[in-house]
Amino acid sequence: MGSDDLFKKRRKERKERKCEMLTPKANSCLIVTEGECTEPMYFEGIEREIRGKVGGRIDVENLPRIDIHGEGTATSHLLQATRLFVKKANIVYQNIWIVLDKDDFEDFDETLKAAEKEGYNVAWSNQCFEYWLFLHFRYSDAALHRNDWIRKLDEIFRRLGISDGKYHKNAADIYDIVNTYGSIDNAIKNAKARMKHYDRLCCKPSAYDPGTTVYELVEQLKKYLE
Repeated sequence: MGSDDLFKKRRKERKERKCEMLTPKANSCLIVTEGECTEPMYFEGIEREIRGKVGGRIDVENLPRIDIHGEGTATSHLLQATRLFVKKANIVYQNIWIVLDKDDFEDFDETLKAAEKEGYNVAWSNQCFEYWLFLHFRYSDAALHRNDWIRKLDEIFRRLGISDGKYHKNAADIYDIVNTYGSIDNAIKNAKARMKHYDRLCCKPSAYDPGTTVYELVEQLKKYLE
């Protein structure tokens, strides 16, 4: 085989390997979060539970692939960071989710629209992810500042004797805590009860306080646990 033929063969093999790497991966999910601590740790907890339950029943290569990437950036930059992460990924994700909070960001609604226009799913919370955590324990439709939701979690942790009686945003076991002392089913039920009054056609997410669509992402992940 001549050097030209060998070069063409190697180039063809590289292209084939690249195409193979970028083949859509069944049961794959990318979760990009605005926060660097609570949100990634919560979803990593679900991922661990999925792998623990599914791993003993099917081949490893058929496990749901769930990648969690905590970006730790403002909403306007989160979409850009997601695009970049997807572009650099070595697979085509079946599902891409962006997790973000309203907080005080003025570009919240615009970011949601842009993300959905690009085909990304969005799990949003108004005002904060702590509202979703609170729903694991009880229902509330009170429009509170994010600091108040943290204080409410402090009260619950103290009353139930969880950890040192305080909620910590960097708790690595936050999913296990809220699903043990509360429950993920409660959170889904409570979130649905709150969001049944939400009309996305005439109401901006930033105006629906409190509110959360995190349950939609959790329901998608939860199917692997049933």
